[in-house]
Amino acid sequence: MKITGDKAHEARLRRMADARIAAEVTRGLFVAGKQIEIEAEHSITEGSISGKGHIPSLPGEPPNADTRLLDTSIDTVIVGQSPPVVHVISNAPYSAALEFGTSKMEERPFMRPATEKKRKEAARIIARLIRRINR
Repeated sequence: MKITGDKAHEARLRRMADARIAAEVTRGLFVAGKQIEIEAEHSITEGSISGKGHIPSLPGEPPNADTRLLDTSIDTVIVGQSPPVVHVISNAPYSAALEFGTSKMEERPFMRPATEKKRKEAARIIARLIRRINR
């Protein structure tokens, strides 16, 4: 008896497994990015007063929410597929000025501290994912 098509079937199964792993990695990266996004949003809104009575943050501290444009403009996006890359971005037009400062204003970082604060948690998410995939 001769079996035909076994190599093609094996290759098809391997591609399916690779696609499943890629989807899991993308999902894990997205979850890790969301943790950073939530931390950045929280750092902006925690204790802030919008509108009348708004108190600007001190240099070196995250900005205090006023109009809520900054914290609602932070988003996590996946760019590409091979390999997937996660970007946690802020689309507010003044995000970079707040994050890095300008010649007239000292920085009020919110993304870098959020990333640093959630770095270990993001690493744990990815490590857990890799352990699950390698079973």
